[in-house]
Amino acid sequence: MFTREVKLPQQQSFFLFGARGTGKSTLLKRSFPEDIVCTFDLLLPEVEERLARRPESLLDELAVLPTQVRWIILDEIQKVPKLLDVVHHTIENQKNRFCFAMTGSSGRKLRRGGANLLAGRAFVRDLFPLTKYEIGAQFNLQDVLSLGTLPLVYQHSDAESKAEFLTSYVRTYLSEEIQKEQVVRNLDPFRHFLELSAQYNGKVINYSGIAKGIGVDPKTVAGYYQVLEDTLIGNFLLPFSRSFRKKLLKSPKFYFFDTGVTRAMARQLTMPLVPSTSYYGEVFEQFIFNEIKAYCHYSRNDYRLSFYQDENGIEVDFVIERPSQSLLFLEVKSAEIVTEAMTKSLRVVSKDFPDAELQLWSRDNVSQKIGNVLCVPWEKGLEALRQTAN
Repeated sequence: MFTREVKLPQQQSFFLFGARGTGKSTLLKRSFPEDIVCTFDLLLPEVEERLARRPESLLDELAVLPTQVRWIILDEIQKVPKLLDVVHHTIENQKNRFCFAMTGSSGRKLRRGGANLLAGRAFVRDLFPLTKYEIGAQFNLQDVLSLGTLPLVYQHSDAESKAEFLTSYVRTYLSEEIQKEQVVRNLDPFRHFLELSAQYNGKVINYSGIAKGIGVDPKTVAGYYQVLEDTLIGNFLLPFSRSFRKKLLKSPKFYFFDTGVTRAMARQLTMPLVPSTSYYGEVFEQFIFNEIKAYCHYSRNDYRLSFYQDENGIEVDFVIERPSQSLLFLEVKSAEIVTEAMTKSLRVVSKDFPDAELQLWSRDNVSQKIGNVLCVPWEKGLEALRQTAN
């Protein structure tokens, strides 16, 4: 049993978004006493059918609940978006009676279907796979890079079972989130896209190159990437710019939300993760990105993440904009021994950003200063980042 870092509202209705398998239902069960909760699981066909046919019938069912029931959980609310109108009505007319906790594994149907998102009457929280700090003593870097951190992975005792679960997860994503919801008309190109995009995880998106590889046009590829973000399977990372308008004119990167799922999508679960290889470095970078992103959301610190790339090809993995603090340029290396050459991009960037903080995180156990670049073990870097925002 893991203790999650996300802080859920206790006196306010809220949405809890997260990809399937991140533990939303489990978290809610642990967050509120059982006797004050009534749950409507919209993944159950009979519940979905009943409430989809007549959403206002929810009011009838709420009216007969025991007086001690305070929280109403609507699990996978995107299955019946019209229920949000009923939630809105209830919040407005019975302010002191119920609070609603609404989970969702896809914001696509809600945002694109014109669903009532309650206009501030419900807070929004996101739930990610487990972080290093949530895993605690069970954390093992090699296992995390190879098989990810979805909570259900830890219910399997051996690597073979974990890999089988991840393969099944990808199949379920395709059948439940994509095919059943009719998100894309033709599943075969999307299936090929999923494999190819996972192989290019963490790289600047080449829409034309991917389109050529799967036999569709670049606009279709852009739409496919939007599907991935809408179904919470990954996140765009925009290039850094002082101008938000300029930022939109450049190609972003895309990071999938979990290393194990990414490897399953790319059909790379059987590929060994060998330290000192470029593949290992790419997965390690993805892991660090997801750790930072989850922490920034859970702490609600208003940090903004991007990456840096100039016209000369100088690139820095991450730029972290921190309110009331200097910019942090962060380079991530999976090496066990840091060399001066690894700090080159940061040292070049410092000429244009002399007040910025420069850091390099790696698997090197030694902390050192190379020029104006602070090089620290990745665990120490993460911990320092957490402390600076607290």
